[in-house]
Amino acid sequence: MADSGSEAIAVIGNTDLTPSESENNLKNTMVEKGTSLLKKMEISVAEAEKRTGKNAVNMQETYTVYLIETRPVDAASEGTNPALDSLWRRYSEFELLRNYLLVTYPFAVVPPLPEKRAEFVWHKLSADNMDPDFVERRRVGLENFLLRVASHPVLSSDKIFYLFLTEENGWKETMFETGFQAKADSRLKALNATFRVKNPDKRFAEMKHYGDELQSVISQLLRVRARAADRLYGVYKVHGNYGRVFSEWSAIEKEMGDGLQSAGHHMDAYAASVDDILEEEEHYADQLKEYLFYADALRTVCRKHELTQYELEMAVQDLTSKKQQREELATGTIRTFSLKGMTSKLFGQETPEQREAKLKMLETQIEEGEEQVKERNAECDEFVKSAWVDIERFKEQKDHDLRESLISYAIMQISMCKKGIQVWNNAKECFNKM
Repeated sequence: MADSGSEAIAVIGNTDLTPSESENNLKNTMVEKGTSLLKKMEISVAEAEKRTGKNAVNMQETYTVYLIETRPVDAASEGTNPALDSLWRRYSEFELLRNYLLVTYPFAVVPPLPEKRAEFVWHKLSADNMDPDFVERRRVGLENFLLRVASHPVLSSDKIFYLFLTEENGWKETMFETGFQAKADSRLKALNATFRVKNPDKRFAEMKHYGDELQSVISQLLRVRARAADRLYGVYKVHGNYGRVFSEWSAIEKEMGDGLQSAGHHMDAYAASVDDILEEEEHYADQLKEYLFYADALRTVCRKHELTQYELEMAVQDLTSKKQQREELATGTIRTFSLKGMTSKLFGQETPEQREAKLKMLETQIEEGEEQVKERNAECDEFVKSAWVDIERFKEQKDHDLRESLISYAIMQISMCKKGIQVWNNAKECFNKM
């Protein structure tokens, strides 16, 4: 068990996977993986729209809805071009769908949703969740979520997910009929299992710890990036001041005027380009944020295993207690201090008939307890098997995505530095002509 756990952690850190030729190949990557809904259906979140209406307590509110468009893949491959099926969904409906998937497939590392409100933003970026740029990034994130689920080997086959994509109305009623809410574990129950489980699986304990560390390092990386974006913005805008000064200077010079003015134009263009650069940076930040939230999804699977293990241990403990009671009743020997033992001493022993009736009841309870332990064992074994398969799938996905994202980010930074060098080379040429 320990060796397997160590190997698992080592594999998670491995990034020696072949990077994709393209930076924006998420759909293609997902389609290639096994049988999934993406082999049968094209899925996109095409646009976002702001609306106003009344909420559950009859108060006026402004909210955003997202247009989901789907089309059969077969139709496109056959050369026909059928009309897209489309419907609108609110962010809260995406949340409801994900909660359903978490409860129904506790062994799965369920893809996260994009953030509801902007986090780790640099000071020039709006944190307003109705800001058009933020809404657009969330639209991209929601589409990514649907593509992740649609490419998952298990989640993609879920009936409720299909209804979410294709039925404007009625999908919620069908989902609630599954009774998933009754299966949801309370936070207190999960916390109790965390602290009271006696024999935790080392692999899951290490994986949970890895999830904590992954979330920590990505959080730090996002904070560093936000600070760097602030400074970068300042550096670019300072070049705009160069442009203004060179232009003003050119007005008082006859021989040098044209060269100074040309250099000023180069500086102005360089300063204006920062907005597009930082917008591209936000794209990479959102990719990192996805795995920041994925870390919590990974820990959720580990917590569910703790709860499954804890329920098995409780069933074993209850069965052991019942067997001890049977032995004490049969022999008349009380091994441990108990209220029952004190009662017998104070009020006398039970009659043979009473003891026989209790023995029969205990035999029935023991049979039921043995069956329950058997079921809990099978449930725990099945959970471990299914969860570990999905964790391995997630590790491969994570290594590929983060490696590709970090390489693309480095390429962007190199390109940005080259632009700065080119601007000053152009300025030098302007000065040479003076």
